[in-house]
Amino acid sequence: MTRITLALTGASGMAYGLRLLECLLGAGCRVDLLVSSAARIVARQELDLALPADTGELAAFFNARWAGHPGRLAAYGKEEWFAPAASGSNPADAMVVCPCTMGALAAMAHGMADNLIERAADVMLKERRPLILVPRETPFSLIHLRNMTLLAEAGATILPANPGFYHRPAGVEQVVDFIVARVLDQLAIPHQLMARWGERG
Repeated sequence: MTRITLALTGASGMAYGLRLLECLLGAGCRVDLLVSSAARIVARQELDLALPADTGELAAFFNARWAGHPGRLAAYGKEEWFAPAASGSNPADAMVVCPCTMGALAAMAHGMADNLIERAADVMLKERRPLILVPRETPFSLIHLRNMTLLAEAGATILPANPGFYHRPAGVEQVVDFIVARVLDQLAIPHQLMARWGERG
């Protein structure tokens, strides 16, 4: 069972992260979910979704939301230092931060580890495991770009939430799926979210 650490931070674009979570669980992945305080605010603002503060309740919330999925979900708080993601002795196969704030990105770029999200990203980099960051910000300042360059040089994949439109999306859901499909491709997780270039839908 592929194990993915998925972190949701407080950038706009919470629909990307939740759709990704749904797809990972649907693909039978084991997901270690990390949710920042700001992400909970964004979820309420953008999706009218009140995420439970208790990590056990949070896992139960999503398991009920997508009942019957074949994956395994565990949620951890920002200072749960005994979570698997906190140690290089038990790293996930990959980590995705979706959506990723510029603040979280900056902390990761400079080796900060003041919370579990930052520490988990630090583990991915030092253990040479895939780290995929999905920033949703525009325009990028020079500081943002330099931080992204540092992370790319350290081995992270920067996958901005910049959807294409050649597949002629009929609604927001298909726009979201475009980005989620690209993340799943990076993780080598099969999906049927959209037709590939050169194939008929």
